[in-house]
Amino acid sequence: MSVMTGVFGNMKKLKLISLIAMLSVSTIYGADNEIYVDQSGTGANIDLEQLGISNIIGGLNSTAGSVNPFDLDGNTMTLDINMIGATNKFLGDIFADNFTGFYEFTGGTNTFTIQVDPTNTYSSDGSNQNVAVTGSSNTFTLNQGTTALAATLDLDWIIQGSNNTVTSNINIDGATNYMDIDGSDNTVNYTGAGVTASAGGYFWLDHTGGQRTFNIQQLSTQDNDWLKIISIGGNASSTVCVIQNDQGTSTSC
Repeated sequence: MSVMTGVFGNMKKLKLISLIAMLSVSTIYGADNEIYVDQSGTGANIDLEQLGISNIIGGLNSTAGSVNPFDLDGNTMTLDINMIGATNKFLGDIFADNFTGFYEFTGGTNTFTIQVDPTNTYSSDGSNQNVAVTGSSNTFTLNQGTTALAATLDLDWIIQGSNNTVTSNINIDGATNYMDIDGSDNTVNYTGAGVTASAGGYFWLDHTGGQRTFNIQQLSTQDNDWLKIISIGGNASSTVCVIQNDQGTSTSC
């Protein structure tokens, strides 16, 4: 096992690469790389890469078998994550304006969780988030913003694989969300909301594959919400639920 730990202030660029050589003893593989990050400052450029299985990217308080979120606190930051392998975990909290995130995952049974302004105390304006997934049976959660504080988001998902679950709660004025899914038995749970009447929110889902479950809710109180879904394939057991409610409340799908 290798462990990389960093506490960085006013950092301009960090690049950590964690490599795992698979040890073949019958069908047994060795793994467990861990990267712990705590960043405070402005203008950071962080590039993390892990190859192998059972790897962790998390916070300084993470321990074996228990992952706490890493902490990125500052403005004008870029985070580039590349994880290749299976049963990996990535968990982070971000407090930042003008944040750019690139997340690339290849493999199966991985867990990815990002929360931007999870305590509802800071803004998260001007974000650009990009998620690319190749693999199956992964779980992804991306939550960002509060209706009172956040504005402007460009969020893009590209998912190739089956049995993936994506959950996204976006409370931002002027959010654009694009999701491209190619595969069967995928689940999407999306909730979007905003406040400012002139900003608007946009969600576009482009899907190709068999059975799917889509739960889409747009709950802006003054925003003009737009929704576009293109789905090719499916069967009788597929579920697509769409709720648009300008009162800011939801009924269950």
